[in-house]
Amino acid sequence: MSGPELPTTVEICVGDVPSALVAEAAGADRVELCADLGQGGTTPSLGAVAVTLRLLRRAGVRVMVRPRGGDFRVSAAEEQVMLADIEAIRGLHNPHDLALGVVVGAVNERGGLDLPVLRRLVEAAGPMPVTIHKAFDEIEDQFGALEEIISLGADAVLTSGAAPTALTGAERLAALRRQAAGRLRVIAGGGIRANNVREVVERTGAREVHLRAPVDRDGREATDGDQVRQVVAAVRTS
Repeated sequence: MSGPELPTTVEICVGDVPSALVAEAAGADRVELCADLGQGGTTPSLGAVAVTLRLLRRAGVRVMVRPRGGDFRVSAAEEQVMLADIEAIRGLHNPHDLALGVVVGAVNERGGLDLPVLRRLVEAAGPMPVTIHKAFDEIEDQFGALEEIISLGADAVLTSGAAPTALTGAERLAALRRQAAGRLRVIAGGGIRANNVREVVERTGAREVHLRAPVDRDGREATDGDQVRQVVAAVRTS
């Protein structure tokens, strides 16, 4: 007999330390800490990661490791930057023993995963869990790529099923999750809000969802605690 289904994990993408605190206070299970959300997220400063680990008390932390915006090709120099960032993140003090991991991605000139680069990044992360970000949605053969990611030892993949939103990609997301069969966590992301998160979960079977909860504050993007609370409440309601 199978045990009770675990609650759906809510991961909020945040662009600074105050937003991470807002997300945790509003009930988020995990934050993805980035810089430059306008470019889809790049590596935050080491200071931002260190202070986030110091101030959060409960939520897990995933740190985006991406040296620039634009495409997901990684040059030799950029790979060295990513490896150095991962090493630095591993060395940070984590006083509350938060679940800490990194988020990476790399594609090659043929439009497939850049497996040599990803392998070195995963190996550098060591025991930290590694999520492959939405660069995965640029891969034509996602089912083949999923097996490659599993073989690398990555912990999770973030995807909308190669569709504009997780809802429109629900059928592909469900198929990817079935193929993963517990060997890899499939995180649904893309256009998720409180008014559709239940439908996304029901149609995909996803046990983890990823979203931004943006609000304009003094001309910059911050995290709206009310949006986060509404999403958390929606996935917790039976």
